Amino acid sequence: MPAAAYSGKECVCQFRRGVCDQTCVRDMLETPFYIACLKLSGRKCLVVGGGEIGLEKVEGLLACDGDVTLVAPDAVPELQELAREGSIRWERREYDPSDLEGTFMVIASTDDTDVNIGVYNDAEKRAMLVNVVDVPPLCNFILPAILRTGPLAIAISTAGASPALAKRMKAEVAELFGEEYATLAVMLNDVRGWAKGTLPTYQDRKGFFEGIVNGDPDPIALLRAGDASAVRDLIAAAQSSATPA
Repeated sequence: MPAAAYSGKECVCQFRRGVCDQTCVRDMLETPFYIACLKLSGRKCLVVGGGEIGLEKVEGLLACDGDVTLVAPDAVPELQELAREGSIRWERREYDPSDLEGTFMVIASTDDTDVNIGVYNDAEKRAMLVNVVDVPPLCNFILPAILRTGPLAIAISTAGASPALAKRMKAEVAELFGEEYATLAVMLNDVRGWAKGTLPTYQDRKGFFEGIVNGDPDPIALLRAGDASAVRDLIAAAQSSATPA
């Protein structure tokens, strides 16, 4: 749960208030997060904690081709199977600060507050990306709700204020942006090389693609109607009428 939900309960953040008074989350909604898409292929990613939440984080990193190492004395059966098949490395022991050496990102998902705080402090000393699950003040990046459709990824964040609201928004966005958007993205990507080699300026290329995406007939409406060939014809017509370099 988000840190704000700990009010009146045992403190789990670096301020060690004993009983949580929400000191750590008072400025969370005013924090201007820098939104970025990270390329994880081949990068070492560490997950500390082998429970169900650790499994969720491992699966998310594997979906992005991260090079995943799990550190945990024990792990749920699904994580054990991922280790057996070679999809992840499992260091079956307690976390040690040396685990962060050469690591791009670390996610801590243990139920031990001291371990989580230690992971955060060790990562901050190394100026690396760190996320302690459900404790926003122990994160220098947060994980939004992600909707993935083909090459498209739409991120939804409430800055940790309400994961439930983010989940509802994700469902509504999924209804609005369906498979046809992913299909159009692939079709447009197929002509990017042509556009870069043919159209002389950024503005020329921008106009070319915007003319297709925002044109009449609407390519999204055509794809929803199942007429992909008509969209290919639209793209071909735009190429024919474009001014070459």
